[in-house]
Amino acid sequence: MPVNLSHHRQQGFTLVEIAMVLMIVGLLLGGLLVPLSAQMEQQKISTTEKLLDEAREALIGFAISNGRLPCPADGTIATGQTNAGVEAYNTSTNTCTNLTGSGSSQAAGGVLPWATLGVSETDAWGRRFTYRVTAVFADAISLGTLGSGCSVPIPTQSSFALCSSGNLNVLTAAGTTNYVATGIPAMVVSHGTNGLGAYTPAGQQIAPVPAATTDEGNNADNDNNFVSHTATPDYDDLVTWISNNILLNRMVEAGKLP
Repeated sequence: MPVNLSHHRQQGFTLVEIAMVLMIVGLLLGGLLVPLSAQMEQQKISTTEKLLDEAREALIGFAISNGRLPCPADGTIATGQTNAGVEAYNTSTNTCTNLTGSGSSQAAGGVLPWATLGVSETDAWGRRFTYRVTAVFADAISLGTLGSGCSVPIPTQSSFALCSSGNLNVLTAAGTTNYVATGIPAMVVSHGTNGLGAYTPAGQQIAPVPAATTDEGNNADNDNNFVSHTATPDYDDLVTWISNNILLNRMVEAGKLP
């Protein structure tokens, strides 16, 4: 009896179709388990964490080269305009502009001076990093302001001394006295997915700025207290800081201190 070749070819084609359908279904099921949007969001978080690490190293490198930490940049200046991303340093007073507080609590706030440091202007969501620095760590070496209770001989290659201490604090939550870290010279913040409180490359602050009584509000209210903890429905900020001890140790290794 003659073999019906077309019938066998049709059966083989059907098996291939079934295999392709099963593969597609498997891919779809895998996509449902880990939605693409969630994967993309996690990638943005990972990218921003790397950018924060780079910013921290660039700040320490600036201190080693210049004997002080840089001042913040003005977040209201749009990208491409004069002084965008440049530290706001007052050459008349040899201190940062936009200083708040007084005495041992004096600090300067704004955005990370990306142009001065040569780092990324924005996080993975396209917003600028908030940056705050203790005043005595960012003024001129010649001023000899070392901070409250610090009275050692004034260093010749650093604006701060081994006994200097930062005045920024990291809390576990707004309104608490549970500290993650204290005496921090400088802080850098990404305002995360929602971006509330961050400045855009157009020089505009994303509103509404969270209330200062909230965890995210603590990172956007231009004071000396910040909050850092794992993400929650009401908190998606990413925070890093320069440890006082690490900064001083790196300055000693570079021969800038004591």
